[in-house]
Amino acid sequence: MRLTFAKSPAATLGIEWELALTNKDTGELSNCAPEIIADLKKLSPRQLAARPTAELLQNTVELVSSPHQTVPAAIAEMQELAALLVQVADAHNVAPIGAGGHPFATWEQQLATDTARYREFMHNYGWWGRNMLIWGIHTHIGIADQNLAIPTLNKLLNYQPHLIALAASSPFWLSDDTSYASNRTMLFQQLPSAGLPPEIATWEDFEAAIADLQRYGIITEVNEARWDIRPAPQWGTLELRACDSVSDLETLGAISALSQCLTAEAASQKHTPPEQMPLPRIICAENKWRASRYGFAAEIITNSQGATAQLGAHLAATCERLLPFAADLGCTKELEYARSRALNGANSSTEQLACYNRQLQQGNDKHAALQEVVRFLQRDFRESVSRA
Repeated sequence: MRLTFAKSPAATLGIEWELALTNKDTGELSNCAPEIIADLKKLSPRQLAARPTAELLQNTVELVSSPHQTVPAAIAEMQELAALLVQVADAHNVAPIGAGGHPFATWEQQLATDTARYREFMHNYGWWGRNMLIWGIHTHIGIADQNLAIPTLNKLLNYQPHLIALAASSPFWLSDDTSYASNRTMLFQQLPSAGLPPEIATWEDFEAAIADLQRYGIITEVNEARWDIRPAPQWGTLELRACDSVSDLETLGAISALSQCLTAEAASQKHTPPEQMPLPRIICAENKWRASRYGFAAEIITNSQGATAQLGAHLAATCERLLPFAADLGCTKELEYARSRALNGANSSTEQLACYNRQLQQGNDKHAALQEVVRFLQRDFRESVSRA
């Protein structure tokens, strides 16, 4: 089958930011997205190209940017829409949070968005579909030539662990400390069409893979291939989908800058340096697991000979290497923030765990401690939107 790859300027970017709606008093998820989105669309100025959209569950609002040349421009647009979201949510006694998972919510109280697409999703995936109480960030990066899309994708898979660790924000599940920095990563790959992309080398390989998946009845259209990184033919982009959602614009900017710079570097290389050659899928899978389990503390495999490096240090060195691209793309500040987080070993997951453990040490019970984690995320989102 033929898939047309749209024209897209190199290294342009768009951001999709999934946010959970939580009750201000209890921290529970709130199924009020239909009302929030309707009110937000009334309030949003005509000149603002970013838009709110519904997602699988009615406790979720997704903020979608328009295409941008630079990360600061995309983040400024997201900040404007996020500030309006806070205003609208306040009227419903609701606070948005960005995290890969909710600390204590259960699926029984959640409502699916009533569309044919989501009804089919719930029917097909049953218990696992109902348990998709997860939120992520998807970053689209423009690729100027479709023949560069798959080679670039393969190089980017080496750095999926770096993005997972930077964004990791889902240490809790059903009131338990999972011991994972990104439990969302483990949950999402339970879907049969999710996870690492298949071994493909060219655009024609990609077209053949999609045709096979359709012929086997695994998917009905290309967007149902929910790979961690995938081409988005209708936009002319690569879509990086491995990141947990986050509650602050600084980390959103860091994720966007790292994604943009890595893609720009990979797409520009006529000859790939040996240390950046795509790793075998079995190593990619292991590194993905290590990053989701240990975050920046993970020891990742860096070549086919089995050499390893501490993930935080490896990301910091990668950011140093990418600084010339960041300067050209106007995102040096955002990439430096990614580097500082890596050097400090800090992400939302470590911050949530610190908040939780402080509450336990102060004599609060487990549920009260988890409620305070939600309040921390609520404050983090509101304060970030206010200071941006």
